[in-house]
Amino acid sequence: MFGKLFGRTEGRPAAGPHALPVPRKQNGMYTLRALGDVRVLALVEAAGAGDWEAVKAALAPFDLGRDHQILYELEEIDGVQDWIGRAVEENDEHRAAALLIAGARHIKWGWEARTAARASQVTQEQWRIFHERFRIGEEQLLEAAELRPEWVTPWRRLLTSGRGMSLGADITEARLDAALRRAPLDLETHMEWISHLQPRWGGEPGQALRFARDAYAHAPEGDRIGCAIPMAHIEDWVESDDTGCLNTPEIHEELRRAAERSILHPAYERRLGWQHDFNIFAMALSLAGERQTAKRVFHELDGAFTSWPWAYFGDPEKQFARHQRRA
Repeated sequence: MFGKLFGRTEGRPAAGPHALPVPRKQNGMYTLRALGDVRVLALVEAAGAGDWEAVKAALAPFDLGRDHQILYELEEIDGVQDWIGRAVEENDEHRAAALLIAGARHIKWGWEARTAARASQVTQEQWRIFHERFRIGEEQLLEAAELRPEWVTPWRRLLTSGRGMSLGADITEARLDAALRRAPLDLETHMEWISHLQPRWGGEPGQALRFARDAYAHAPEGDRIGCAIPMAHIEDWVESDDTGCLNTPEIHEELRRAAERSILHPAYERRLGWQHDFNIFAMALSLAGERQTAKRVFHELDGAFTSWPWAYFGDPEKQFARHQRRA
C-alpha cells in the first residue's frame, strides 16, 4: 500500500497464461526467446519446420498486419525462403499473409547477403544477390499491401527496402506517409525513419531527434511511442565519435521524463515483447549514465535481454550484463 501512495511499484506484474518459463539466468540475464510466449514459440517452430498449415493455425491469435514483432520472429528464420513461395502460390485467403512473410524474409535475407560491411567492402556478387532478393521482397510486400490495404507492416518493411536500395526521398516519404496513415503512432515505423534520418543514410544531424520529439509530444501517456526518444539518442551515440555524448543533464532529464511518461507509466500496456521497449530505454539510460531510472528499468526486465538495440555493441550480452550490474 505505501508503495502505491509514494508512487512506487510493489512488484512486477504476474506472468500471463501463455508466458514461457524463464530459463536459468547466466550472469544475471537470459535472452528473450519467442517474445517469451508459448504461442509465438509454436509459430516459430512451425515456420522452422516449413509447415505452412501449422503456421496458419499458430497465426490465429495474432494480427500480422499490425504486429511487427510477430513478423520479425518469422523473418529471422533461416530457411523460410525455401518454402514460403509454395504458400504464396496456393492463392487462397492466406495469400496476403504468405506474401508478407515472404517479402519480409527476402528483405532480411538480402541484408544477410550484403552483410554489415561498409559499402566499399561489399563485393559485386554480394551486391547482385542483395538487389535480387530486395527486388523480390519489394514485389511481394507491395502485393501484400494491395491485398490488405489496412495493414501497416508491409509499409514498414518497404521503408527498410527503400533505404537499402536508395530509392529516393519521393518514394520513401510516400511509404512513410502510407504507414502513418494506417497507424499514426506506430513505434516500429518511427524507429525505422529515425534510422533513415541518420547522417550515414543522408540525413542531417539532429533531424531524427526532432522527428522523435514531435511524435512523442503528440502521444498519450503510457504510449510506447516514447521509445522513439531513447532510440534517437542511441542513434546519435552511434554517429558520434564521443562515447560520452549522451551524458548531459538535459539528456538525463529527457530520458527520465520519456520513461516515466511511457514504459513506466501506469497506462503502459505490457503487450507481447514489451521487453524490447524496456531494453531500448535500458541501453539509452546506461549510455547517458542516468542510473536512477536505469535501475528501475533493469528491475522490471529482471534479466530479460533482447539483442536490439544492444547489437550496436560488439559484445551486446556482456554490455547488458555490465550495465545491469552498474544500475
